[in-house]
Amino acid sequence: MSKHKELIRTIKFLLFSISAGVIELLAFSLLNELTHWSYWPCYLIALILSVLWNFTLNRRYTFQSANNVPKAMAQVAGFYCVFVPLSTWAGSYLADTVGWNEYLVTLLNMASNFILEYLFDRFVVFRTTLDTNSVAKKKQA
Repeated sequence: MSKHKELIRTIKFLLFSISAGVIELLAFSLLNELTHWSYWPCYLIALILSVLWNFTLNRRYTFQSANNVPKAMAQVAGFYCVFVPLSTWAGSYLADTVGWNEYLVTLLNMASNFILEYLFDRFVVFRTTLDTNSVAKKKQA
């Protein structure tokens, strides 16, 4: 696999992650400002919305994987079974206990999510099924 192809893959992941980040920030902002809930439910709902968006786009266009969708979703869900409690706890502690700005905490969580999810998706979820879907096959033809 060429370095150029991996660079393009990383850029696609970044761009789709930015779009997911916009969704997460908008959802978080609406919930945070309109409900006045504590940090964690606002963060959790916003994160779930962005994860669904990001998974769908990255599976099809970034990793171009034809693997079993329920299996891939389960693997990503497994990642989030670890990431969500840790990031929710850390975010809640920083925002609600230490008094950090909720938006700064959310941006820090988003940055760590971006890096960790790319690595997990690329080297675990889609490692053996890269470039196997119809989008990739059209490019190869």
